[in-house]
Amino acid sequence: MTKKYIGTKEILAWGQEKDGKPGYAVKYPDGYISWSPKDVFEAAYRKCEGTGQHLTFGDAIHFLGQGKKVARAGWDGKGMFLFLVPGSTFKVNRPPLLGIYPEGTDINYRPHIDLKGIDGSISTWNPTCNDVLAEDWLIVE
Repeated sequence: MTKKYIGTKEILAWGQEKDGKPGYAVKYPDGYISWSPKDVFEAAYRKCEGTGQHLTFGDAIHFLGQGKKVARAGWDGKGMFLFLVPGSTFKVNRPPLLGIYPEGTDINYRPHIDLKGIDGSISTWNPTCNDVLAEDWLIVE
């Protein structure tokens, strides 16, 4: 019985005609190369480097998980971006946690997303509905 699937993979591609039809040559991570018609390719893939990126929030989360930095094209601040802070465990040794827990208490610091602001400050970040629905996310260097 057939079932539906959805997946995310990074590929290399370049414009290439086949039998006079526009399309793309596609190179997969294992080295396999195939060809895809332009409309089929553009419905399945989004550019994720350089100019012209238009990633979804889901794409942005995927790339954050790979250690990449992401931003919205529409953000006004140059140099603003998000990054994933991995979780860690540490022992309490200074305020403000020292005023809440005894010194030496193990703290489970959960993973979260931080924002680097235009002034260089770092703060925790939570998406708005606009962020989640936007398709102007991009990977930044």
